[in-house]
Amino acid sequence: MSSDTRPTPTVEDYLGVIYTLARDQQPVIGRRLADWMEVSPPTVTATIQRMVRDGWVTMHADKTIHLTEAGRRAAASVVRRHMLTELLLARVLNVPWSRVHEEADQLEHDLSAETAARVAELLDDTAVCPHGNPLPGEENSVSSLRPLLEAIPGRSYLLARVHEEIERRGDLMSFFEEQGLIPGAALQLVALMPANETVTLRVKDREVTLGLVVARCLWVQEV
Repeated sequence: MSSDTRPTPTVEDYLGVIYTLARDQQPVIGRRLADWMEVSPPTVTATIQRMVRDGWVTMHADKTIHLTEAGRRAAASVVRRHMLTELLLARVLNVPWSRVHEEADQLEHDLSAETAARVAELLDDTAVCPHGNPLPGEENSVSSLRPLLEAIPGRSYLLARVHEEIERRGDLMSFFEEQGLIPGAALQLVALMPANETVTLRVKDREVTLGLVVARCLWVQEV
């Protein structure tokens, strides 16, 4: 693999997920990738084997997957292109917030480094994507955020981040947008009910109930 070789779109998708999991200090294993990519474990195994062969990742004895230096650079590039595309779609083209992730998935692989740089110049603030997740190199911009499940009931917060893991669920993102649950929205934690595995929020003048699995993917900033 030469230093200027660009991964295939499929490999870029895998690199992006591996990068995101590693950024969040989550172990990267085949089963986790299969769940995220919504493919079968044998498909993940075959793809990872090719990525090992081509020098994008390594597989450790404990079956965890790690980016090589070339893989890290390529992964950061695709994640950055994806997020810049989201910002362009949301801020300039006024694509609905709930759809920018899906649309960016279709465009990111064809975006050149030169065009990505021009998009970054066009936009004033490119620290986070429209969902509040940090662009590569901007991780400190979200370091002070608090997980929603650690919020104090009755205290006022702003929704600041919706994790990539649930961005890919278009129906859920549409629900969030319909309920006003987008970054910048004012909210309060009304009730956390572990027995029911739900959390109830007050958003504007309405109450919204979420499952704990979804709620774990949200971060807030105290007002």
